[in-house]
Amino acid sequence: MVGYKILQAEKQGIYVLKFIGEIRLNLCCTLDNLVDSITLDPQFKTVVIDLTETDIIDSTTLGLLAKIAMAAQKQSHFLPTLISTNPDITRIITSMGFNKIFIILREPASRIEELEEIPVLRASEQDVRDKVLDAHKVLMGLNKQNREEFKNLVRALEFEEPG
Repeated sequence: MVGYKILQAEKQGIYVLKFIGEIRLNLCCTLDNLVDSITLDPQFKTVVIDLTETDIIDSTTLGLLAKIAMAAQKQSHFLPTLISTNPDITRIITSMGFNKIFIILREPASRIEELEEIPVLRASEQDVRDKVLDAHKVLMGLNKQNREEFKNLVRALEFEEPG
């Protein structure tokens, strides 16, 4: 059994993304591609992100979620919604400053449209490095704590020789 899955539905420019399992670095190119396709959709209004079945989420993924939240806010001037019932994940997203860019719900959505699975993209090491760097720069822009937390990682990635 696969340890991760991303599901998606869209209706009239409102996207629902559901993350299942361990959402880590290996999905960064898939997720970045998804973020780009959603934010380039002229009908895009907002997004609902469901983390109720997410076991683990890494900082790269959080940076990409922040990126889509900021795009949604720019597009519609409304905060997108993030659903998290796992206290550990809720603590992480709150500490990253997500309460400033999302409406955070701590109860599951009772009904969502039919979701289809997003195929996972294969990515080169360089593509992954670029996505990790970009995601962490987005996180650093959210608050001072994140800037301190990720400055060394970002600096190291910026000076790393392309593979």
